[in-house]
Amino acid sequence: MDNPSKIIEGGVEYSLGTFDGQNVYYDFDKVLIYLNAKGKLLFSNKFKIYDEDTKVILKLCHYFIKDKENCRKNGIDPDKGVLLSGPIGCGKTSLMKLLKYLVPLQPPYLIAPCRNVVFGFNHLGYKTIEDFGDSGAVCFDDLGVEPLGSHYSRDCNVMGEVLLSRYELYLKTKSKIKTHATTNLNAEELEERYGSRVRSRMRELFNLIPFDKNTNDKRK
Repeated sequence: MDNPSKIIEGGVEYSLGTFDGQNVYYDFDKVLIYLNAKGKLLFSNKFKIYDEDTKVILKLCHYFIKDKENCRKNGIDPDKGVLLSGPIGCGKTSLMKLLKYLVPLQPPYLIAPCRNVVFGFNHLGYKTIEDFGDSGAVCFDDLGVEPLGSHYSRDCNVMGEVLLSRYELYLKTKSKIKTHATTNLNAEELEERYGSRVRSRMRELFNLIPFDKNTNDKRK
């Protein structure tokens, strides 16, 4: 059996911890070294893991490696997806793109910018909602700031409809197909954007993992 505690990137082998033949025992310091290296390969040499973000990253790691004990301590339900919230530029999208590489044996999820989902609806109509509502694991990026959809002059809150469909998929598959998202909005703003019904479904779909509201903009 392959050793899932070791990952090779760019010809370099990274250890994430130890493997006893059945279970991986992760070492968070080693995980951070790997994520920092993988981030540079994915994005640019300017990428770095900031000390101020390690608490959020640790929670995300506990979720993705399915560390049930630490998930329980942090109020995280491994059967739900992740809603990663925080200020503009805090690194939400980069982390969701990065964390899916931490456990290569798990099925990857698609990163879908919400504005692109709306553009797809504008072009193809309700087939877009059907496609995204009944597909594999997806992370919807920048939820809540996408424009209103319009197809043949029929307006539609596209992501609201997609989220309702994803909730039905979540129930149908007994939580096996996950939905993730990133957002700059808080709970009240999301409810204002999508309504109380969608907000209620989001509580059942997602674990909320927030950055501190004063987190620095890494793009500056």
